[in-house]
Amino acid sequence: MRSEQIFLCAICNIESGTCNEDCKFCTQSVKYKADIQRYKQKQIEQIVEEAKRARANNANGFCLVTAGKGLTDKRLAFVCEAARAVKKENLGLILIACNGTASVEQLETLKEAGVDAYNHNLETARDFYPEIVTTHTWDERYQTCKNVKQVGLRLVCGGIFGLGETQEQRVSMLESIASLDPMNVPINFFHPNKALPIVENSITREEAFELITLTRKMVPNAKKIMVAGGRELMFGDEEYKIFEKGANAFVIGDYLTTAGKSPQDDIRELEKLGFSITREIN
Repeated sequence: MRSEQIFLCAICNIESGTCNEDCKFCTQSVKYKADIQRYKQKQIEQIVEEAKRARANNANGFCLVTAGKGLTDKRLAFVCEAARAVKKENLGLILIACNGTASVEQLETLKEAGVDAYNHNLETARDFYPEIVTTHTWDERYQTCKNVKQVGLRLVCGGIFGLGETQEQRVSMLESIASLDPMNVPINFFHPNKALPIVENSITREEAFELITLTRKMVPNAKKIMVAGGRELMFGDEEYKIFEKGANAFVIGDYLTTAGKSPQDDIRELEKLGFSITREIN
């Protein structure tokens, strides 16, 4: 099952900590007053520099992430401006937008601006969702994913483990993800923060490995099973074993509000272990 070709993706948090939703797992919510950086719009020049740095670090994907429930007119215009600026550099990156719920019309506008893919995670099972979010519904998320498919953008859709859900609910989430036939599936593991209502992630390392294998089994058509948030915290010195369990991609560098490993350290370790980093952008 070992994957030899590894896909790397970098995240650019272009609007941070301004969300009014009450997702219990997310430090971006203003409701929980987590100690994070908060800003409305990152400078376009800085976004372009981060894109260049991501490509220099062998990333193939570059994701423009905003805080908030979904796209507003102002937010849409900003993401489009950032997308055009990055595309103008001809870096050879897959440009991904991750901006919450979105209509068909909004997604078509992003596509016209040069966005290649849209990331919208289901987060958890439909029946567990009201336990962790009350300000919007799971069905809204699912509909956005259908909208992504409708406009012809590549769908990136995954979820987060360790929120207190049951194994049956994990399976339910994966079934829902599989029904959308996404190209890529990002797997996140809850990273506790003292400001959040959810206080711990009780998943063991072995269980986390098993969940990667389960994801690969249940979403077999996905080109990439990507381990994202919580990778270092969950797997420690065994983090590269994820590629023996079914993953073939991960997020390189920092996450939205938590620091990741140095990209150079990751690349050095991958090469030492005999992996190659794919430069393909499909």
